[in-house]
Amino acid sequence: MVGTAWCRHLGVTGLLVIAGTPLGDPRDASPRLADELATADVVAAEDTRRLRRLARDLGIEVSGRVVSYFEGNEDTRTPTLVEDLTGGARVLLVTDAGMPSVSDPGYRLVAAAVAAGVRVTCVPGPSAVLVALALSGLPVDRFCFEGFLPRKAGDRSRALSAVAAEPRTLVFFEAPHRLAESLLAMAEAFGPDRDAAVCRELTKTYEEVKRGPLAELATWASDGVRGEITVVVSGAAARTSSSLDDEGLAALVSERVAAGMSRKEAVAEVVDMTGESRNRVYAVSLAVKPAGGPR
Repeated sequence: MVGTAWCRHLGVTGLLVIAGTPLGDPRDASPRLADELATADVVAAEDTRRLRRLARDLGIEVSGRVVSYFEGNEDTRTPTLVEDLTGGARVLLVTDAGMPSVSDPGYRLVAAAVAAGVRVTCVPGPSAVLVALALSGLPVDRFCFEGFLPRKAGDRSRALSAVAAEPRTLVFFEAPHRLAESLLAMAEAFGPDRDAAVCRELTKTYEEVKRGPLAELATWASDGVRGEITVVVSGAAARTSSSLDDEGLAALVSERVAAGMSRKEAVAEVVDMTGESRNRVYAVSLAVKPAGGPR
């Protein structure tokens, strides 16, 4: 390969390809994914052993250089991959399952590639978020993805409180050994009768979707659940403006400011959520002190 410095002089850059991989069934792999795996100069994989297994299942040979790229080495590996890209390489980024960057490694490399002027494209593929939404039986016209909940009980409770009044359907990832306690925390924050669905082992042999109120699902999960887990929870019922006093509105703004939003962002979200006038929400928000000083 031509030296990186000379390629920069010539204005030559490579291409970063982020690709979705099967959640479980290798038959879900697209022909484009197979082609990219076979032709990429560099393949950055979350788990190189799983990558080799996928290539074997697809009947292809990975001819490019294979490197690991996971949470523990993202910081150190990213500059090297950007150097490959600016040197003209075609770099393929894959994770164990689903789409890179969605609660998986990828964001740092994409951001660094963009900053370096490298073109980034995507091979669309499976996503546990979208599959779980489609199977949940809950409204999917509007939704928000919250990723993994904090592990500590207090942090988890605060994170759930911040979205308790969210009208959109909520999607979470969770580890199987924490599922029961997370569902209990959701039942406490959202109410025990809030409808939800626990989706596990999507597209795999033992795929299962368990639907019901949060309290019922928490009881079911208390016996132990295995596999990859995605939880879908229905949004909060629409609030009427007459049910919210100034203290209640201020509390909603305060929760969002505490979660890291600016006052402007928090006010806008509460207005959208409650249907209250912006002037009223802004007025009550003045009683909320932003974390870290004025924003």
